[in-house]
Amino acid sequence: MVDVATLRYKLVAVINNKKYNITSYTENLSWEENCNEISGRITFTCRNSNTKDGYLAQLVKPGCKVFVYAKDGKRKYTEVASGTVVTWTPANQSSSHDFKCVCYDMLYNLQKSQDNFFFRSGTGTKTRINKILGKWKVPLGRYEGPDKKHGKKKYQNKYLSDILLNILDDAVKKGGKKSVIRMEKGKVSIIPEGSNKDIYVFKGNNINAAIRNRSIDGLVTRVKVVGRSKEKGREKTEAVLDGLTKYGVRQRIYTRGSDESIKDAKKAAQEILNEDGTARLEVTVESPDVPYICKGDMVYIQTRGVRGYFIVSGIRHDASSCSMSVEAKPSQKNNVSKNQNIVQVDYKAGDIVSFNGGTHYVSSSGSKGYEAEAGKAKITKIKSQEKHPYHLIHTDKNSNVYGWVDSGSFM
Repeated sequence: MVDVATLRYKLVAVINNKKYNITSYTENLSWEENCNEISGRITFTCRNSNTKDGYLAQLVKPGCKVFVYAKDGKRKYTEVASGTVVTWTPANQSSSHDFKCVCYDMLYNLQKSQDNFFFRSGTGTKTRINKILGKWKVPLGRYEGPDKKHGKKKYQNKYLSDILLNILDDAVKKGGKKSVIRMEKGKVSIIPEGSNKDIYVFKGNNINAAIRNRSIDGLVTRVKVVGRSKEKGREKTEAVLDGLTKYGVRQRIYTRGSDESIKDAKKAAQEILNEDGTARLEVTVESPDVPYICKGDMVYIQTRGVRGYFIVSGIRHDASSCSMSVEAKPSQKNNVSKNQNIVQVDYKAGDIVSFNGGTHYVSSSGSKGYEAEAGKAKITKIKSQEKHPYHLIHTDKNSNVYGWVDSGSFM
């Protein structure tokens, strides 16, 4: 179990090859991995204090490396994000004011750079990825992704991130595992979705808000397989696979490679329908932070008619409020492997929390309540199945909370 009340964060900057703990100078620290990007981003605001080595605004500047660490009651400080300052924005030119930093990890260069590559027929997924990363001097760490043989392929003036994603997507169409690209301790890792060891559980009393969305935007209902005809520049239709055409025809073209059989091309077309041929369920959950969760991890969510295993497609951690926002899609797996652990995310009696202010109730199941001010409070009792499951007693003079409160009313 993760005791969210024991979470602590640390922000370290590397300046002239020396590590500086700048946690006490910073606020609004957050880091995120977005759905349509392979690079992670860190943002924070820093007080421009004068240190023995100079003002922080002169030290923590573009090119400076930063690291985010987190720990809880059972785990020591662990690196959860890293990056290099890309954008440096002072709030005021005066030396006494704050400045804001936006940082990206090493994958950012691959998102912003274009290149040309030609791969011969029969080269594997890992070989192609190694060639790209090697040319750009980006170290490859864990590789647990697919390794399928690919057909001849030429990339002309394409963004490197798009090339990498295209290679992995083609491997999936050939039966490989869907994988995620992310940084781990300074190296690129390619990891199958849902392969994380700890599966965190989010339900009821540890979800602050949840949004469920089912959409047919982006739905594919037909895939047409085309190949080269004998006439130069012409294409011929070799197969048509239909899906949920009751929603209308939304067609995607799959071009068979010169060294790819029609059977393999039809299999790849079917994979497109498997992936994009149904109404898409998306869930957004706001909850207490678990800083160790990354994009591509599998989690268990139970809320508002949603129950099951999901894959994190985007995530934002907020260290200031010890909270996170998770975007997730249904997992193809409905269970966990033998080497995976189920981990509950919860509070326990005795935790000191920050009450947001609002209604405290006379009983855990009743409707009679009174308004209470925000402030620090102690959890004294928990009745998980009740309407108002937590009993709080204020621990400072700011709050007067003394009663039963709802989930999500504190952090």
